[in-house]
Amino acid sequence: MSGNTVTRPHSASCTPSRAARELGLKRSEFDLGVHLGRIRTMPDEGGGGRRVPWTEIERLRSDPGFPEALRASVLAVGTGEAAALMGVAPARFTRLARLGLVVPVRFYLNRYRVVVWLYLADEIKQFAADGTNAFLLTGRTPDVLRSQLDAGVDLRPRNWRGRHLGFLHRQADGPWQRAGVLAGFLDPLQVAAVVEDPYERSHLNRFRPRPPAQGTPGTPAAHRVEKIMTADDPDEIDWLRYDLERTLDEARAEQPAPRPAWKPAPTPPVGPPDRPDRPDGSDRSTRGLLTWLRRRSG
Repeated sequence: MSGNTVTRPHSASCTPSRAARELGLKRSEFDLGVHLGRIRTMPDEGGGGRRVPWTEIERLRSDPGFPEALRASVLAVGTGEAAALMGVAPARFTRLARLGLVVPVRFYLNRYRVVVWLYLADEIKQFAADGTNAFLLTGRTPDVLRSQLDAGVDLRPRNWRGRHLGFLHRQADGPWQRAGVLAGFLDPLQVAAVVEDPYERSHLNRFRPRPPAQGTPGTPAAHRVEKIMTADDPDEIDWLRYDLERTLDEARAEQPAPRPAWKPAPTPPVGPPDRPDRPDGSDRSTRGLLTWLRRRSG
């Protein structure tokens, strides 16, 4: 393969893994590009997940800055690198992130189960270059912001949830899928309070997103990821519940949740119930009839 020419098979699309190779990206970089809307995908008609049209690969490869510009647009960095790009100490950068002034794009748990937040390098550079943010990069943190930090504010999980929700919404193909996305960010008890019908809940659960980087279900790491995934601020919960109710109304109007087929109860047999045979092989009713006939004849 040379230049910007793509050797295309007969299919009009390819798998994400193949697309990542064609674009010279690591799979994590490719997934982030999809997440950010930089790389367009399409549903697999066979139900096998998402696929990438070859026309999309050609579009990206025809960019004059390819591949460096594409790689730079999906570069995610940790706190240390982000602080260096911003020209501040890591502790100051962490404070800005806790206040929600910069928004994480991804996270993972390290081997000590500590959450490592990742930020988009392009956004960090833009924040630092914006002159209106200069007072945040040097000197003393304003008192109003410091009081929030002293109160323990940390908006990183909530801001990540909002960003991830937007990504999943863009990937959803209908109202039931969008409702499932919303339910994925709520505690199951909150979902049950909104969706009282058990058949609707069962149908909704088919579309709940899986937490990212979950690891083995039931482990402490998995519980930590699920906690980050689940809304915990009252106003965030209220907003998700309201949006879930509204989206469910759309889903019900388009297509009700499937229910088991109704079967009528079997009709009971007409006449006296069957009686078991006697130990000697004769039937109880037959013996009674013979006895009656003998009495009449006698």
